[in-house]
Amino acid sequence: MDARRESEPTSMKNPTMVERKSEREVVVTRTFNCSARIMFEAWTKPELFKRWWVPKSMTVPLLSCELDVRVGGTYRLVFGTDAANSMAFFGRYLEVIPHSRIVWTNDEAGDAGAVTTVTFAEQGGKTLLVLHELYPTKEALDAASGAYDGMRETLEQLDEFLVTLGATMGRS
Repeated sequence: MDARRESEPTSMKNPTMVERKSEREVVVTRTFNCSARIMFEAWTKPELFKRWWVPKSMTVPLLSCELDVRVGGTYRLVFGTDAANSMAFFGRYLEVIPHSRIVWTNDEAGDAGAVTTVTFAEQGGKTLLVLHELYPTKEALDAASGAYDGMRETLEQLDEFLVTLGATMGRS
């Protein structure tokens, strides 16, 4: 992965930036035209999260989405065509500060799993999302680096979804 990559040239107002900060760290940033409150809701309510999280280009659907977003709570996302042919992503929440910060583990990878921190910083009616992933080793990050192309698509979908969500929840 390049030391610094920008999303493909498009007409997007808010590009997603992916930067490898060290051998074990990746930071993804993007600004959204919504409040941190609305952004936090999209990340913490299963009925909202499942509407934007899976890249549309992914051919495997999200079968279930369980989020218990509180310190010590857990999450479980199951992808697949049916229960017999599925793959789960799961972990636990280490820190939850409403409207500003969520930290969780990625336990499905065992000892190679990252700790993910997402922060929401609101200023002037816009929210800067910073997603930081810290892997235990360089090799673990190298193995996961292909997922960041999907993250660009996921955050583009979140941007589109937030327009609708903001209209239904109110912009504040």
